[in-house]
Amino acid sequence: MFPGFERQTAEVNGVKIAYVKGGSGPALLLLHGHPQTHVIWHKVAETLAQHFTVIASDLRGYGDSDKPVGLPDHSNYSKRVMGEDQIALMAKLGFDQFLLMAHDRGGRVAYRMALDHPEIITKLVVLDVAPTLAMYEKANRAFATAYYHWFFLTRPTPFPETLVNSHPEEYLKHTIAGRSAGMKPFTPEAYAEYLRCLRDPATIHGICEDYRASATIDLDHERKDLADGNKIQCPMLALWGAHGVIEQCFKPLEEWQLLASDVRGHALDCGHYIPEDEPQLLLDEVLPFLAN
Repeated sequence: MFPGFERQTAEVNGVKIAYVKGGSGPALLLLHGHPQTHVIWHKVAETLAQHFTVIASDLRGYGDSDKPVGLPDHSNYSKRVMGEDQIALMAKLGFDQFLLMAHDRGGRVAYRMALDHPEIITKLVVLDVAPTLAMYEKANRAFATAYYHWFFLTRPTPFPETLVNSHPEEYLKHTIAGRSAGMKPFTPEAYAEYLRCLRDPATIHGICEDYRASATIDLDHERKDLADGNKIQCPMLALWGAHGVIEQCFKPLEEWQLLASDVRGHALDCGHYIPEDEPQLLLDEVLPFLAN
C-alpha cells in the first residue's frame, strides 16, 4: 500500500515505534487516529512523497508500535509523552524541524507537540478534531451518543478491554462503518490491517489508555496552556468533515483560535476519515499550505 516506502522500527523514548518512510524534500510526519494505524495515509502518501520526505508512524499503543501497560495516572499515554515519541523518532531520522499532519487521535498528539516544541514543528495540519478540553466540556447528547467510546474506553481496566477483546471485529466495524460514509472509504487491504492490529489485546489496552489519559492528565495540561496563554505558534490548518460530529456539535475554528496564534480552516465535503474518504480533496487543500 506504500509503493517506494521502506518499513522500519526505531527504539526511541523507551519504546519501539514502527513507521514507513519515502520520498524526498522537507520532512513531513503523518499521525493516524483510532482505531487505525499509519495505513490511513495509504491513498495520499505516494503523492505527498513527490514533494516531501514522508514518515507515517504508528502511535504508541497502536499498530506495530510498542504498547506498554498503562501507569496508574495514565501518564505514559499522555499526549505529551506520545508526542515525545514522535519528536525522538524524527530526531533519530535526522530531522530537527518538520511539518506535521495528523488525523483524529493523532491530531491530539500533534497539537500537543506543537505546543510543547514550537521550535521543531514548522506547520501543523489537523483533520477532523477539536481541542480535547473543549470537546469534553461542551459535550451534549448528540456528541455523547456518537462518540460514546470517549466515555466507555475510559472506564477502569479491565472492563472495556474485556468487552472489546470479546469481539474486536465487531468493535472495528461498529466504529468505522458507523460514520457518515459507512465502509466505502476503506479498501480491503486497509481494513485487514486495522483488524490484524486490533486483534492484539495489547492494542486494545493501548487504545483504552490513550482515552484514559485524554480524560485526565491531558486535560490538566490543556488547562495549564489556556491559563498561561500558551498557544501554537506555527501556521496551522484545521480541516474537518462537513458530515461529521465535529461540524455538528462544535465550532472547531473558534476553539482552535483559543489555542493557536495563526490558524485557518473549514469543513470539507466528506466524513470523518478524510484521508481515505476524499484523498484528492485533502491533497488539494494541504499541498499548497504545506509547500508555501
